[in-house]
Amino acid sequence: MHPPDPYRRSVHRPSSTQPPRTHTHHGPAKRRRHPVPCGPLRAFSFGGGWQSVAALVLATRGEVPFTTFLFANVGDDSEHPATLAYLRRHAAPFAAAHGLDLRELRRTRRDGTTETLYGRLMREGSRSIPIPVRMSNGAPGTRSCTSDFKIRVIGKWLRAHGASAANPATVGIGISVDEIHRANNRRCEPYEHIVYPLLDLGVRRADCPRIIRSAGLPVPPKSACWFCPFHRLTNWQDMRRDEPELFARACALETTINTRRAALGRDPVWLTRYAAPLADVVPDIDVLPFDDGDGTCDGG
Repeated sequence: MHPPDPYRRSVHRPSSTQPPRTHTHHGPAKRRRHPVPCGPLRAFSFGGGWQSVAALVLATRGEVPFTTFLFANVGDDSEHPATLAYLRRHAAPFAAAHGLDLRELRRTRRDGTTETLYGRLMREGSRSIPIPVRMSNGAPGTRSCTSDFKIRVIGKWLRAHGASAANPATVGIGISVDEIHRANNRRCEPYEHIVYPLLDLGVRRADCPRIIRSAGLPVPPKSACWFCPFHRLTNWQDMRRDEPELFARACALETTINTRRAALGRDPVWLTRYAAPLADVVPDIDVLPFDDGDGTCDGG
């Protein structure tokens, strides 16, 4: 049983004093580490897209019972620039004005430096491909980007604030009714209890723009890394037409990955399912729009 929603959480910091060292016939006792009691810790995993911003608006009305929203930034060089611009120009000021805590988190190494998803992909000598590229046979490759740069980053923050298997945090995920199948794909970690407030409210993705505009906010762009292989072909075409420098960087990334794979005697991989270089697949002229979606990025 989980306690009733308090809408507010209080975090108790551990005492700076350590328990005295005692001795028994077994020798000196080890100094125990006491977990930080987090009480009713609640946080919403904020991805920056339609559902997350709609949840932010609904939280100001008390319909989504969260006051802390956590955005795991996979890197300023990795997130789409439009997503970061919306976060900083609109979402963060809106949250602050309504007493909500919207925090931007990053993946840090043990030495304290920040690692980005694009940086990992481009690291000299790297053999890791954490994004879901398409293999030569058309099958999607495995991915670890969401786990490493989203789920674990938020999980680290939750544990640092007292979440544990014995005292799990309540984590809100912005999955809407029309995407209910995605709820079954979200693994629950021992330190968290996952809830889906938009499902409870019956909110569909199509409802989100109306909810967002009702708060005086513009509708955010689709939230994803600019090089995500889950982009539809129309997304790539828009990028080639409207953001040619960003499109050129995506082509260069694909080329870099395949140059390394060729040196290792491995087959090429692709950012689309068409088994050809991005620059050859994406037309540079306008065509009729269609939906050829390959999947969904679990950004939030």
